[in-house]
Amino acid sequence: MVSPDGEQVREKPAGGVSGYFAIVGAIVLLLLAVLLGIVGFVMTFAQVVVGVVLFIVAVLSFIASMFLFKGCTSVAPGHAVVLQLYGKYVGTVRQSGLRFVNPFYTKDQISTRIRNHETSTLKVNDLDGNPIEIGAVVVWQVRDTAQAMFEVDDFEEFVAIQAETAVRHIANSYAYDSSDPRRMSLRDNADEITSRLSDEVAARVMAAGVTVIESRITQLAYAPEIARAMLQRQQATAVVAARQLIVEGAVGMVETAIEEIEGRRIVTLGQTERSDLVSNLMIVLCGDQAAQPTISTTRNQQSAG
Repeated sequence: MVSPDGEQVREKPAGGVSGYFAIVGAIVLLLLAVLLGIVGFVMTFAQVVVGVVLFIVAVLSFIASMFLFKGCTSVAPGHAVVLQLYGKYVGTVRQSGLRFVNPFYTKDQISTRIRNHETSTLKVNDLDGNPIEIGAVVVWQVRDTAQAMFEVDDFEEFVAIQAETAVRHIANSYAYDSSDPRRMSLRDNADEITSRLSDEVAARVMAAGVTVIESRITQLAYAPEIARAMLQRQQATAVVAARQLIVEGAVGMVETAIEEIEGRRIVTLGQTERSDLVSNLMIVLCGDQAAQPTISTTRNQQSAG
């Protein structure tokens, strides 16, 4: 809803009073109307004018009591009542309890409690083009009742659609997994991704007067048709990374061993002995199975000969 000067409508408090006084007044007027109606009906047989006057007062009292009843509205905790007067936004009553407002106001209740919206499992392509399945939950609350009521057709459906749109956009913007630590991925950077998801959902639903409290990705997996292949790729990548780490460590250990042997002058190694030692140590350190030690007597036999 837009005001005559072109500005969007924003929530403002409505001037309501306690409804208990109105209820008491309505009951009193209703009893008075019944009493005057009976007396007026009886008086018409004796004094017609007096009877008619009393009957008219009874009718007016009854109408006044109905107006008082109609002006009373009950506001439950966690709810608000949006008031309109002939299509014009008047204000919002947020005070819980029984309130009395203008009987001519149109009253619409709206929940201001915290709510969850869980998206369905969405099948989208990530940044690398791999099909993935992703789902999220959005925790939200109505902040501006006027915007929620008048700026969009159905604010609950609006939040649901915008949340799914944001989840799809986030999934398209990042890869499911990445071997580059400088590149953000959906699997490895969950906190950063959910923070950006919250910001994007909040920006999309701001027009509906809704604030986003939290967003979380609840489901993330490769699509079934490629899940097996991607699992094998992940396992192969992990094996390669582990092998690389083992080789780097083994090279350092071999280098340290040779430096220690030569530094302490335990034995003098020639180029051939160095190569043999490096080869044997690398096999032992990088092998999958436990080493089987053997004693070489070739050199001793050659020396004896």
